Amino acid sequence: MLKFIKYHLETITGIEIFPLISFIIFFTFFVALLIWVFRASKEYVQEVAQLPLDDQQSLN
Repeated sequence: MLKFIKYHLETITGIEIFPLISFIIFFTFFVALLIWVFRASKEYVQEVAQLPLDDQQSLN
C-alpha cells in the first residue's frame, strides 16, 4: 500500500514543496504563539485563569 502511494506522489511535479510549506506554517505558528505567551501581561493571565472559577460562582 505504501509503495502505491509513494509511487503516485513521486510522479506529481512540484510535490516536494508541500512538506516544506507545511513545516514553515507549523514553525511560524508555534513561534508566534511562544512570543504571544511571553509578551502577555500578568494581569491578563490572572484574569483568564479565574474565568472557570467565576463561571461556577455565577451558576450558584
